[in-house]
Amino acid sequence: MKIQPLGDRVLVEPLQEDEEVTKGGIIIPDTAKEKPQQGKVVEVGTGKLDDDGKKIPFHVKKGSIVLMPKYGGTEVKFDDKEYQIMREDDILAIIG
Repeated sequence: MKIQPLGDRVLVEPLQEDEEVTKGGIIIPDTAKEKPQQGKVVEVGTGKLDDDGKKIPFHVKKGSIVLMPKYGGTEVKFDDKEYQIMREDDILAIIG
């Protein structure tokens, strides 16, 4: 079983950073950290149609590392992993 986004939506797995430790040796818990802004595209949708009914090609593809808005998309938990589903237009940039 897998998640297949519809339309111009993409499924992104946020890239988690390792535990953060301050210079004083204090470990910052995950709940106090900001949300990650980078993610890996896991799946792309079926495609958006233009006014003539033709599919508009995606700019991102599976495996692309992208820059996401801090609070964009919808959080989804599946198989003990967290994902974001968002429109391709909400992705800020492709990294690399």
